[in-house]
Amino acid sequence: MSDLKERLDNLKKVIQEDDFLEGKGLSNEVNIRIFCYEPEEEITVTHFIEQLKTSQSLNCRLIECNLYKTFLEICEEMDIMDAIIEMEEADGEKYLLEQLHSAIGTSEFIEKIQYEPHESRDVLMLTGVGDVFPFMRVHSLLEALQPYFSDIPIVVMYPGEFDGYNLKLFGRLKPNDYYRAFNLF
Repeated sequence: MSDLKERLDNLKKVIQEDDFLEGKGLSNEVNIRIFCYEPEEEITVTHFIEQLKTSQSLNCRLIECNLYKTFLEICEEMDIMDAIIEMEEADGEKYLLEQLHSAIGTSEFIEKIQYEPHESRDVLMLTGVGDVFPFMRVHSLLEALQPYFSDIPIVVMYPGEFDGYNLKLFGRLKPNDYYRAFNLF
C-alpha cells in the first residue's frame, strides 16, 4: 500500500510538470500515459483522485472522466435503463452485451467526453476503466480519442497491467494491443 501511495504522490507531482503537460520526451507520440495499479487498490486510488480534484494547490486543471458514469449517462439519455434490465432477464447477458455494443460505441463516449476549448494546463484523467468493462474497452476508446485530445495529456487510471504494448485489465483478462501509450511508473 505504501508503494501505491508513493506512486500516487509522484503522479500528483508529475502531472503538474511543464514537460509532462507539453508531452516532451515522447518522440512526437501522443501524450497518453497509463497509471497501473492492482484492482484491489481501487478504493485508495478513488480516494486519491477525489482529493486531487479538490486540491487548491494543483498547478494544472484536472478534468476527470469516469467512464462508467459516462456510460450510465449515455444509457439515461438514450432512455434504455429499464430496457437493459428487462433485456438481460429475457435474453441473457451475451445478447444484452451485443445490443449495447451496437448501440453505444466510441463515438458516443467521445461526444460525452469532448469539451472545448482545451487549456494549456489541462490534463484529462480517465477513471472507471474496470467498472465500465465489458461495455467499453479502454484500448478502443484511446484510439478514438487521439484526434480530439492531441493537444493535452491523457492519464488512464488502469486497474491492471501495461507492458508498453499490451493492456491486461485486472491482470487476468486477455491482453489487448495498444502501443501508443506510455507507463507512468
